Parts: sequence; structure tokens; C-alpha cells
Amino acid sequence: MRDSFPVRRLLPLGLAGWTLCCSATAGLKPVLDQDPAIPCPGGQKVWNLQISDQRAERRNAERLQALLRDSLSSSLPGCRWTAQDASAPTIRIEIYRFAANFDESVWEATAEWSVRAEDVSGRTLTEFQSSASVARPDYRGFDNEREALQQVLERALRRTLTGLRAVSFPG
Repeated sequence: MRDSFPVRRLLPLGLAGWTLCCSATAGLKPVLDQDPAIPCPGGQKVWNLQISDQRAERRNAERLQALLRDSLSSSLPGCRWTAQDASAPTIRIEIYRFAANFDESVWEATAEWSVRAEDVSGRTLTEFQSSASVARPDYRGFDNEREALQQVLERALRRTLTGLRAVSFPG
């Protein structure tokens, strides 16, 4: 039986582990993880949201940033997100990794970013890393790269939301 998956034909050429970073980003869906008890971090209604892509290879950076923004917006429906409101606190997300690698018969995907919430004066309210990894077998008939990326996105974003929901303002 002939193998129709082209990457498998490349493996004998020594390209195992070749990073296919984000080619499936377009097919990913925003994560929805609402908590009715915490509609917006720290009880604030308005937040500046700044997402920057610090990956070495930034293919599809705008799509990935929009995916994170959409996920936060739908998971924290009590917030109004802006880009530069001087009277609002700020959430900064720096993306360091979001990639899927094919190695032998497994897709390994990793997501990693840092999150920092600051008050209006720039003091850090919380700062943490959010990361996730997943290994997914190469099932026939599935877009395994996209499935692995979706899984790490969901795991890393849930960690992000847990951290943001714990934000409180001093005194």
C-alpha cells in the first residue's frame, strides 16, 4: 500500500524533526473557557492588551496574535480590550514558542509565552510563564499538526486564564 503522506517520504532524507511551525494556524479555533464568577481579571472592566511575537520564525504571527486575542476576549467576556488606554491596566503576552515538529511517527507540539499584568502606573500585579507540550501519534486521515497545535493552545491558554483570574489589585 502506497503511503500518501509526503512528510514520511522526506524522513529518509534526514529531515525528521523538521519544524512545520504554524502552517496549520489558520485552522485553529479560539479557546473558550469562561468562568462566570470572574468575567474580567482583577474586577477591572477595561484592559490594554499587548501581544508580541518573539519567536525566531514568525510565520503567521498576526494569525497567532489574533487567535490569542480572540480566545481571551471570548473567555473573559466582561472585559473591554484596548491597545493604548492610559487609564487602564495592561496585560502583556510575549510568545516564545508555538510550533509542531514531526519526529518519526509522532507530532510534538509546544506553546510557550510569558504573561505580565501591570497596573496603570506600570507596577507588576502578576507575572508567569504559560507553556504546554503534547505528543500526538500520526493518525491517518487527520491533520495531526493542527490537532497537536490546538491541544497545546488549549492547555497553555487555560493556564494563562487561571493566572489572569487570580489577579488582584493591592489595597
